[in-house]
Amino acid sequence: MPLLFSDGMVLQRNKEIPVWGWADANEKITIHFNKQTKTIQADNNGKWIVKLASEKAGGPFELAITGKNKIVIKNVLVGEVWICSGQSNMEFQVSKTMNAKDQINDSNYPMIRHFGVAQDLSGTPKEDLKAGKWEVSSKETVGNFTAVGFYFAKKIYAELKIPIGIINTSWGGTCIETWTSHEAFQNSDEFKAMIAEVPTVNMDEIFENYKKSLLGNIRKIQGFDVTLANEDQFKTFEFNDNNWPEIKAPSLWENQQIGNMDGIVWMRKTIGLTAEQARKEAILHLAKVDDEDITYINGVQVGTNNIWEKLRVYKIPAGVLKEGKNVIAVRIADYTGGGGIYGDPVDLKIQFKDSNLPLEGLWKFNIVQVKIAVSPNSYPSLLYNAMVNPLVPYAIQGVLWYQGEANVWRAKQYKKAFPLMIQDWRTKFNQGSFPFYFVQLSTFDEFGGNSKKGSRWAELREAQSETLKVPNTGMAVTTDIGNAKDIHPTNKQDVGLRLAAIALNNVYGEKQIFSGPTYKSQEIKGNQIILTFNNIGSGLSTPNNSELKGFEIAGADQIFHSAKAIIKDNKIIVSSENVPNPVAVRYGWADDDTEINLFNKEKFPASPFRTDNWEMITANEKYSISK
Repeated sequence: MPLLFSDGMVLQRNKEIPVWGWADANEKITIHFNKQTKTIQADNNGKWIVKLASEKAGGPFELAITGKNKIVIKNVLVGEVWICSGQSNMEFQVSKTMNAKDQINDSNYPMIRHFGVAQDLSGTPKEDLKAGKWEVSSKETVGNFTAVGFYFAKKIYAELKIPIGIINTSWGGTCIETWTSHEAFQNSDEFKAMIAEVPTVNMDEIFENYKKSLLGNIRKIQGFDVTLANEDQFKTFEFNDNNWPEIKAPSLWENQQIGNMDGIVWMRKTIGLTAEQARKEAILHLAKVDDEDITYINGVQVGTNNIWEKLRVYKIPAGVLKEGKNVIAVRIADYTGGGGIYGDPVDLKIQFKDSNLPLEGLWKFNIVQVKIAVSPNSYPSLLYNAMVNPLVPYAIQGVLWYQGEANVWRAKQYKKAFPLMIQDWRTKFNQGSFPFYFVQLSTFDEFGGNSKKGSRWAELREAQSETLKVPNTGMAVTTDIGNAKDIHPTNKQDVGLRLAAIALNNVYGEKQIFSGPTYKSQEIKGNQIILTFNNIGSGLSTPNNSELKGFEIAGADQIFHSAKAIIKDNKIIVSSENVPNPVAVRYGWADDDTEINLFNKEKFPASPFRTDNWEMITANEKYSISK
């Protein structure tokens, strides 16, 4: 049986239930479930599939499959099954969310089950997953569940009191093209030329090519090969690092010349101290280090930590500092995601009793070891093949999706790529236009983008809004619960609740407001533009009746000016003394749209928008394979 068919599983209620697996060629197989019995013969390749009749919510039951041997799957529930997929904000675990301790304490829900799909890549569609298991929600297990999925499931369970199964298939930093099947690209006008160029992918070959290019790039960056030889000398005061290149700190490697690499890197900084400073008690503040550091001063270890988000504060023992030259050496191991010394520059310093010596600026670096793993983004369809295809045709209610951060460079093309993937999954699962609900990108100041210089993040949010034209889709807006400095906001509770509100209204017949205001039309009257909205609920509002923020207005010159905006009769009137003849309005058009504050009275935020159709900065960016 596929791994998905295992103890603790949840089957979808009120739908035919496909059950499939493998046997000897032409072997006779009997399936027993609840009061149903079906018999089938495997085909010449040993594959078989039956469809059980739909069942009402309930359980626990046993699912027994008998051929030459017998498999009994225990503790099977029937209820609602949702696939949760996307990148790191969907992968983000309950244990990392705000108030995680309270949430973990309130997690004893035997009816909520989570199936974690193991991360895997494949050049061709796989029939089964690499690994994965069903887990029952409890204090011991829930910390590793997808947080968005769990908070969604918890709300749906609270309302329906029936079993909920969530299948978590997600991978941080991934673009949408790796989640889409080869056939979908072949049938798409936008992508068929691209896919025609893609060879049938052999993962071993990709690995060798990737290794060669990665090590070659690092050689170019640092001028010498990656090697652990002589590593013991790098912590010492005497070591000469003149030929090492330099990198800025605090700042993640990903934002600089090292780029997206996991491995071990030494960073060194030489400083000068007066005799008086050298005599004093001192504390080294090393900001944060992603993931693990061992820190030395003049060859003496002063501290180590392996919690990537923790501030490093290390006491410097008496006698370690000296007058004149001193060397700070840090061995950093980066296991996944971001890497390096990062955080606020004020947290990178040596603190003396009555003064500070800032350590912000250029540090020497040497990459001594690289984790060589092929990126899921190397080729299209790698994650579809390994982490979605094996789930087909499991009966599901719908999909929750949180992804887009990795596609901001090609935001305009996302208007085609995202609907293509939704249609692809619906075609593959062959269960009609099942609900597909997604999270609009939160605020994050990645490039400082805005209306004047363009904003990739705003463009991607627009692509997501436009995807609502696809039937049976829904979008949770999260502009108000993001963190401009953190791409992983910890408030996943409200994200789950907003997705649940859409499902409760659309799928489960609990009628309620589930969306914030969305732009409908504009009318130009003299020096004002009057905006009307859909989804206003019981009326437009701002928190505590504060002044509206985030609106901009432009004339034919396409230059936007901050605008005054007021709510009148559930419309918004926008104007600026700098724009006597306005033609267009934008709202929240920035990477960091933290300050925007238009809501409906039900406290759902308005989605950012623009009323113009002027060319955007991602207009000509296309997905291509780097060979």
